[in-house]
Amino acid sequence: MDILKKINEDLITSMKSKDELKTTTLRMIKSAVKNAEIAKRGKGDLTEDDIMGVLSTMVKQRKESAEQYEKANRKDLADKENTEISIIQEYLPKQLTTEELDAIIKSTIQETGVVGMKEMGKLMKELMPKVKGKADGKLVNQMIKERLEKLG
Repeated sequence: MDILKKINEDLITSMKSKDELKTTTLRMIKSAVKNAEIAKRGKGDLTEDDIMGVLSTMVKQRKESAEQYEKANRKDLADKENTEISIIQEYLPKQLTTEELDAIIKSTIQETGVVGMKEMGKLMKELMPKVKGKADGKLVNQMIKERLEKLG
């Protein structure tokens, strides 16, 4: 597992350089991955995709927390969450731009022959494996709805 190896190496480096926030964040990642392993016990080892899923969930949770902190005028806590997001994202694949995502959505619509909102589930089923870990699910959903509304 290359991701875990890199996380462990970076954890040692951050501990040596006394970067407390990075050290804490990397420990949280390791803990979340360990919890996922425990939850999956008996069903095989975690795959790279499983780890990507754990990291994506962590990013999503922190984005939601940062939004709540912003609403509560706690910029200090929101900044901490955003810093953690950037640390976690170092271990995720590069995020797709909206243009790249739109191109993938267009091609998937053509591949599946989807013509309206009623077939959104069919489109999502084909599209999500292509963009897993590379795009926020909420954004994908929003862009699909906009594209299908133009069709229908």
